[in-house]
Amino acid sequence: MAYNKFTLNKVQKQFGLTLESRLPLFRQIVAGEASARLVKLLDDFVPIAVAVDTEKARSEWIVAPILGDLRLQLAGKMSLFSGINFQVDSKQQLTGFCDFLISRSPNQLTVAAPVVAIAEAKKGDVMEGLGQAIATMIAAQKFNEQEEHPLEVIYGASTSGTVWKFLKLIGQTAYVDSDEYHISQLNKIMGILTHMVLN
Repeated sequence: MAYNKFTLNKVQKQFGLTLESRLPLFRQIVAGEASARLVKLLDDFVPIAVAVDTEKARSEWIVAPILGDLRLQLAGKMSLFSGINFQVDSKQQLTGFCDFLISRSPNQLTVAAPVVAIAEAKKGDVMEGLGQAIATMIAAQKFNEQEEHPLEVIYGASTSGTVWKFLKLIGQTAYVDSDEYHISQLNKIMGILTHMVLN
């Protein structure tokens, strides 16, 4: 089963997760700084993505430039994969394509542990992408364990490009940020993404 078939209920029941959504997880994170190049790209691209209003358009015109800028800022500290086939555990149905995967490995040729964050792009309501994001985060957790590179925290995001909802997975508890961040808070979004990669 593909990751996008997971709902919040399914992922919670199948993996025995506890869900926590009452806390602002990243409010204390210091804002980062988007490059002038990214700001200009988004000024041009956001109206296109919003007008076309498909998942693919939002993914390509908004999310990819943001994550690409993050990779440029953190040169040598991460690798970024888009549309990667992330086959981790077919028995648990943790297979399929994920929109964006971030690894702390600088290896850009293949996905290498530790995978630190997942971002799933949605057309509209970011809440609809939470089950998919959490399932992919569980896969990242298992992948890191299989590769003998376990991490205490796996991060994630469900985003329409213009709205970002962040998550973290610690053991059997999935934390969903009570806050959402709008593209107008781009520097804050960049700060949170940087925190995900470096911590």
